[in-house]
Amino acid sequence: MKKLFAAVAVCLLNTSIYSYAYAQQGQKLTVSEILGERKEFYFDDDKNGDFPRGFQSALTGNGEPCRWQVKKIENSPSADNAVAQTKPDESDNRFPLLIIEGVSYKNAVAFVKFRAQGGKVDQAGGIVFRYKDNGNYYVLRANALENNVRLYKVVNGNRIQIGGKDTKVTSNEWHLLKVIYKDDKIQCYFENTRIFEVSDDTFDVGSIGLWTKSDSYTLFDDFIIQESK
Repeated sequence: MKKLFAAVAVCLLNTSIYSYAYAQQGQKLTVSEILGERKEFYFDDDKNGDFPRGFQSALTGNGEPCRWQVKKIENSPSADNAVAQTKPDESDNRFPLLIIEGVSYKNAVAFVKFRAQGGKVDQAGGIVFRYKDNGNYYVLRANALENNVRLYKVVNGNRIQIGGKDTKVTSNEWHLLKVIYKDDKIQCYFENTRIFEVSDDTFDVGSIGLWTKSDSYTLFDDFIIQESK
């Protein structure tokens, strides 16, 4: 139903854009030309246990290599699948990444639903953006053991906190994490409420993806990115 609604909305938006374009220039404009590229990942067309299509795995820090898998999860936000990093490792300086292949955005809106389901050292999940490589990017993350949301820039593999807020992040419940970034402004949201905003221009463009820490077993679903021009 969510996907059908999104498809209908895009069709209606296409119609209005085309009408406007004909009136102004006599030619059609696509949604991506007006709004930028849109990516939606529900993982429901991937097989249980497989690596999710359209992504690549990376690791910041040390510890065991990542193992990202699609998992069939009852009552996931969009039935039936979610994705998780399933190889446990309690190394504190271990940050598994799941990066979308072949994209690079300067400005975008990104959100994901996540559920911190397990982990002794950490129960965390986040969104990576303006990703250059596994040692250089921004990450907005929430942690259910620490009950906070924080924004970091990772520079040459070193994490530097540039924003944060203490807030209740419950384990074994689905939450919404969202970031809006445009030029040097970064707005950070939890449960669709803006909780802080920062200015930083360390990274100007890059890919986008998902993030966990240490032995976190965190499920992700409904990962949506809308590029903005």
